Amino acid sequence: MKKVTENPFENRTNKIDTFTVIAVFFTICYIVSNLMAVKVIGVFGLFYFDAGTITFPITYMLGDVLTEIWGYRIAKKTIILAFLCNVFVVICTQIGVWLPSPEYLSNTANAYNTIFGYVPRIVIASLTGFLLGEISNAWIMDKMKNFTNGKYLWFRTIGSSIIGYLFDTVPFVLIAYLGSVTIRDILLMILSQYIIKIVIEALLGTPLAYALIAVLRKKNTLNS
Repeated sequence: MKKVTENPFENRTNKIDTFTVIAVFFTICYIVSNLMAVKVIGVFGLFYFDAGTITFPITYMLGDVLTEIWGYRIAKKTIILAFLCNVFVVICTQIGVWLPSPEYLSNTANAYNTIFGYVPRIVIASLTGFLLGEISNAWIMDKMKNFTNGKYLWFRTIGSSIIGYLFDTVPFVLIAYLGSVTIRDILLMILSQYIIKIVIEALLGTPLAYALIAVLRKKNTLNS
């Protein structure tokens, strides 16, 4: 039998590198958080936050991992890539809203339009908050790493998130709701989202970051 020549374009290792996995999950968590943000949750008439607030801290945790392992420049490029991916999702789903649907599927079409019929200012608010928050979080995380000589990871993850969430939450709420809701509700939304994100970061995000960074460092040591 004639031997078939090996495909020169085939990935001979058949492996997916660790950075790709982290970057993909980072992007997915960001997009999922924006999709979940359609639903607003109210607790006791005092705390108002969108459902995406629950999952969004995972994005920050993965951003911390990217900065810690690969540095600020790589983390910044990944953040911008995730930003562009979300813009692409918004464009594609909005096209789906504009396209016609059969009459007998009107209920499905209405549900789709309700979820993906983005209000322009909400989209602008979300994109602005993410870009400002994530880049400031990664930048501060990198500066704190140099200041602490790579020590006190918990202090760096939480400290950078405190600033990052501020640059994320305040612009988002102001751009999205200023002029359409009362000042009281705007302040409550900012306070609620900010506190919830910090609590989730401290109780869940930081322990996960510790574990993931430890695994990645061990893996890199074994491969070196």
